[in-house]
Amino acid sequence: MRIIACYSNKGGVGKTATAVNLAYAAATSGLRTLLCDLDPQGASGFYFRVKPSKRLKDDSFFKDEDRFADAIRGSDFDNLDILPANMSYRDFDIFLSRMKNSHSRLKKTLRAVDEEYDLILLDCPPNISALSENVFKAADRIVVPVIPTTLSERTFEQLLTFFGDHDLDRGKLLAFFSMVQARKTLHHDTMEKMRGIYPEIFLATVIPFSSEIEKMGLHRAPVAAYASGRAVARAYATLWGEVGARL
Repeated sequence: MRIIACYSNKGGVGKTATAVNLAYAAATSGLRTLLCDLDPQGASGFYFRVKPSKRLKDDSFFKDEDRFADAIRGSDFDNLDILPANMSYRDFDIFLSRMKNSHSRLKKTLRAVDEEYDLILLDCPPNISALSENVFKAADRIVVPVIPTTLSERTFEQLLTFFGDHDLDRGKLLAFFSMVQARKTLHHDTMEKMRGIYPEIFLATVIPFSSEIEKMGLHRAPVAAYASGRAVARAYATLWGEVGARL
């Protein structure tokens, strides 16, 4: 079993859209895939028409393997299951602070289903916290969407600094440019600059700004499920090809 995290310490960069579409692409490729929503807003589960579990609350996520497994739901797509979030996830940092070996609790929890899936994909909340550190340690690869703007560049540098300060493996990071508007000079200039500084981190795939991504909330499905011929659907498929190759 391999673990991929979709993570950004900045909100509004297309993180959940990335998680949903990568999970769909992985499942379509034949991998038994679990999309695990760690964000209390529960957007990933919403996109797949899956309601939050009423049983998996409080610290049972980390302490009760049976409840964890029972909370997993099937989706409308082959090879793709969902572990939906609920609002109790907002207290994950509190629960983790009370546990022994708190930095490795998430990885231990995910081992409960390691025989059932080829890939677990984590949709993570946009902050740096105790849960984030668990994600950084558990994941084999961390996919980071970056909008090519000054503020996104700054938060990406903050993430790299955090990795350096805490002796985390920067080689896990796979960044890509998200919500790119081809007509914006700033976007082109920022991409060129950041690729020059971090050539080993940034993938070649660019996800364009697209109304089809916004329509995911209306269709409640991945882009390729209702707009497979559009450029953004092909871009997500290409992104999965690059990420999958790094596994």
